[in-house]
Amino acid sequence: MANVKLVGLWYSPFSHRVEWALKIKGVKYEFIEEDLQNKSPLLLELNPVYKKIPVLIHNGKSICESIVIVEYIDETFEGPSILPKDPYDRALARFWAKFFAEKGPAVGRSFFLKGEEQEKAKEEVYKMLKVLDNELKDNKKYFVGDKFGFADIAANAAALWLGVLEEASGVVLVTSEKFPNFCAWRDEYINCSENKEYLPSRDELLAKLKARFQVAE
Repeated sequence: MANVKLVGLWYSPFSHRVEWALKIKGVKYEFIEEDLQNKSPLLLELNPVYKKIPVLIHNGKSICESIVIVEYIDETFEGPSILPKDPYDRALARFWAKFFAEKGPAVGRSFFLKGEEQEKAKEEVYKMLKVLDNELKDNKKYFVGDKFGFADIAANAAALWLGVLEEASGVVLVTSEKFPNFCAWRDEYINCSENKEYLPSRDELLAKLKARFQVAE
């Protein structure tokens, strides 16, 4: 059996992407919880460039960056395909994964900054949501093709974490009046029975993020 370990945080959407991919493939792994306030020598050794989670350790070798890791898992392990087989669909999936990677930081700034910087970040998020709302029209369930895959795993923060962050912070970015297609997609994503088994507990996530905002005040 391959020796697989994941260094991450249980409440991180980035760690969660990797766990989701491992579970789709049926890969058993050891989860090593990291402390970002006191980064371990292991993390600094495995990811000396960015010093961030998640890091996958497979047979003693480390792979960093959540989306890179998901692709590695898809190519390395047997099981259902995560990336589409068709080259065009694969390109589309990578496009949306890159989109979420580029837009994600603005979401964080919308919740954790104040004043003018926060307002600028909110405007960025509204632009992102407008793009997503347009893409998800006509009751579209998946970003690429007719089944859940790579781009949808990359969208996990938008689907679950965004709403939890809104509730934890009191900062509201999404309304069904402004972004009806996005909201319909999000509800389907987090309530779909196939996805529920892979998603963390919303109540536990909310409690964790509320505590973070209380510390930040």
